This record gives sequence, structure tokens and C-alpha cells, in this order.
Amino acid sequence: MSGSRGGGRGPGARKGGAHRRGALGGSGRGLGQKLTPGGKRSESSRRWLSRQLNDPFVAEARRQGYRSRSAFKLAQLDDKISFLKRGARVVDLGAAPGGWTQVSVERAGPKGLVVAIDVTEIEDIAGAILVTGDVRTDESLDRVRAELGGEADVVLSDMAAPSTGHAKTDHLRIMGLVEIALDFAELVLAPGGAFVAKVLQGGTEAGLLARLKQGFDSVRHVKPPASRGDSAEMYVVATGFRGSRAGRESQD
Repeated sequence: MSGSRGGGRGPGARKGGAHRRGALGGSGRGLGQKLTPGGKRSESSRRWLSRQLNDPFVAEARRQGYRSRSAFKLAQLDDKISFLKRGARVVDLGAAPGGWTQVSVERAGPKGLVVAIDVTEIEDIAGAILVTGDVRTDESLDRVRAELGGEADVVLSDMAAPSTGHAKTDHLRIMGLVEIALDFAELVLAPGGAFVAKVLQGGTEAGLLARLKQGFDSVRHVKPPASRGDSAEMYVVATGFRGSRAGRESQD
């Protein structure tokens, strides 16, 4: 499981990148490439490499300087629902290798603040504050809060456990990560804030969905075009945070 980012503030930490809202453009170079035979790769490795070489989003991510094709997933989710406002304070959980962080920096702009956290150290990203740590620990929560200097407007999580190939096990694992991310979000989000997390097809399980609906004004499941057609992933996007559970309970 991921949980933080590469340590400390990156160089140029308050600079924003180009404001991109398009999903897929350019020449689509890299399409139709074939793997040369040889080597000792397994069949599954060869299939993965072939898919990467022929994936237009992989080629476009490389062309635009994104660290992963998943950057387009976040961009497409935001194009549809518009939760990454200019000047937003954003927390990116399990942010490695940094594609979602890059998009967040671009869309929040120079007056925004992006704090990215992962257990894996990541190369500096201009405009982002990078923290190395485990999102499950109080220490990491305190560090993120200190860097935010206040509450967050958006909490993002693209965290995913390695696939076991067993659908039920994979579903339970990713739901566990969503719960961890939501626990974190409820402690740092400002009222009116948004929460975005990866789930699997079939959506969010009943208990977690009820919790989201209780804590947010709107809860939607979206599969962005950049998610591969054969992938079971989709995203839950919850907007209009109603405040911490403790605060809500005190009002009841």
C-alpha cells in the first residue's frame, strides 16, 4: 500500500504547471508497436509490455511529461465533476509515481497547495509538497496537517493493492484501502470538500457507501475513458463534505 511522497518540498514548490484539461490529444505515437522476440519474459509480462507499448494514454503521458497514464483518469474525472478548483488545497494519498499530483498542481494553480504522501520516495514535483510516510499512522496525518496549515478542499486516493487474481479478495483489499483513505479524509477535509478514490466494478460496498452518503451531499461512481476497458476499476467521487463525524454526531 502506498502512503506518502518523496521527502520534503520540491524545488520550485510554489510554481504551477501548464493548465491542461484535455484528455487525449497529439499524434498517438507508439501505437501498433510490437515486441521483439527473445529474452526470458513470462507470457503475462509480454502481454503487459505489449499493452503498454500500444496504449495511446501511455504514449500521450510520455509526450506531455506525466509520470503515469493515470494522470488522464484524474483529469477526466475532474472534467466531468469539477472538484479541483483554482486555489484548492489538495491531499494526494498513495501518490507514487506522481501523475495525479502533477494534474492537481496544474488545476489548483499557483495559489493552490498540493500535499502528496506515499511510502515510496518520489522525485521532486514542482509545485507540490512531498511527504514520505504511511497514511495509516498518526505521524503521517500530523505531517500532512502541518504542511496544509489548515483544512483540505480535496482528498484523492488512487491506492490499489497488488492483484491476486481472485475477484473477491481483490475487492476486499481495495475496499480496505478506500476505508483508510476515507478515515484520513474525514480528519482533514473542510466542509464542502471532495473525496475521490479508486474502487472496483460493482461500486462501493453497502456499509462504506452508506457512510459516504451520510458524510457527503453527493456520491457518484465514474469510470473515466482512460481506465482500460478490461479493467474492473472505477472511481467513487463524493462532493459536499458535511464535516467531521464527531461534528455531525454532536449536532444530532
